[in-house]
Formats: sequence, structure tokens, C-alpha cells
Amino acid sequence: MKITIGITDCTRWANYENWFASDKVNVIKLSPKENNVTDVDRCNGIVLSGGEDVHPKYYGKTQYWKKRKELRLEVNEARDKFEMKVIDRAVKNKKPILGICRGLQIVNVYFKGALIPDLQGKTRTRHSKAQGYDQTHLVEIEKNSCLSAIVSSPPPNGRSRRGALVNSAHHQSADKIGKGLKVSARAEDGTVEAIEWKNPKGKPFLLLVQWHPERMKEQESGLAKNLREKFLQSLSLRGSK
Repeated sequence: MKITIGITDCTRWANYENWFASDKVNVIKLSPKENNVTDVDRCNGIVLSGGEDVHPKYYGKTQYWKKRKELRLEVNEARDKFEMKVIDRAVKNKKPILGICRGLQIVNVYFKGALIPDLQGKTRTRHSKAQGYDQTHLVEIEKNSCLSAIVSSPPPNGRSRRGALVNSAHHQSADKIGKGLKVSARAEDGTVEAIEWKNPKGKPFLLLVQWHPERMKEQESGLAKNLREKFLQSLSLRGSK
């Protein structure tokens, strides 16, 4: 029996589709162009992909929009509106959710969290791409978190006393954390790098990461491979009930 995953549309959607490619996985593109929110019902789980900034009106910071050039804001309001509906339908129907980069941000906003509109000049750690390439930096994973259990096997060349190595391609980050959620990883500068349920008991899988596991060079890293496998496992377990 195949697992069906809904992945939200973006300019690099094929990266996500390829990351999950398997004869046991069927992928549906969830797109504002198709307005196919009801396809969430056909999915065992949902992946919120990377891409544009979330419009600040969704987290009550309309003043940021007035400074959009300074803050380098690039938004797609049709996508925001559509994905809020996707998240709402998934949450209400208890679908497992994996959020990646923008996916972390918009799910955090859905749960009444807020965002830092632009990290430029606020930290020494480089988070945005440079000359078209991902940056890399260390993250410190909270002990006793679900994320810690998922990546418990140290990835080759990916661990140190200070944490684990991830790729990075974002200029925004979570600020206020949404209701019912908690931070499970931070960069060395304190930037939020992962979010999960505060109390996961009895809830479906939910993990939001700021890095891009689907395009990490070290795919055997627990921060890529283990995330993918744990998400797929949560779908299989849910489907067998």
C-alpha cells in the first residue's frame, strides 16, 4: 500500500518530490494555482516547502510591510492564503506535518507565533545564501526533544561539541513561538532552527526545521535521512490504525 504525501508548491518543488521518491510513496502537489486544498484529505501527511516570505499581516506586524524594501521582503499572498488553509485542514484532521524553511515560519505563524523579518545585521552567523550557495553553520539540539531522539545517531562529519552541522538559506526566522509549540534547536547565535510540539503526547508528528534536509550534501546525516525516515514512519503508523 502506497503512502501519499502532499507537498506545497514552490519553485524548487522537484527537489522535495525527488527526496521522497519511492515505489512506496505517492506525491501530490498542493498548489494555489490548482486551489486543491481538499486534496489534503487524500494525503497521509503534509510537507510545507521553502520559498517566499510570509506576509507580515499574518502575524500582526503590518509595519514591516511599509519597510519591505529595507527588510528585503518578497511575498506571495496567494500562496500564504492557500497554505494557511492547507495547514488548518491538516491540523484539524490530525495529519503529520513536516515544515522546511518557510514551512517552519508559516506553521509557526499559523499557531499565532511571529517572525523576525530580516536577520541581516542582527547576527554574526551567516544564514542567507551567498553567491547562490547555501551557507552552513552549527545548531544545538535541545536534550529530551523529539528532534534529539530522531537524530541520535551522529552523522559523519556533522557533529561537534557545539552541535550539528546544517545548511542554511534564509533571511527570516521565528521570533515569538506559536501556541503549543517549543524550540528544539537553535543556531549558535540563538536563531531558532527547529520547532516541535511542546507536549507531543497523543498528537500527530509535527517537526519544523529551518534548514533544507532535501538538499543537504550529506544525505546520510541524521539531520536529513533520519528526518525523512521518521516522517515516513509516522505516516505508515497512522495509516495502519
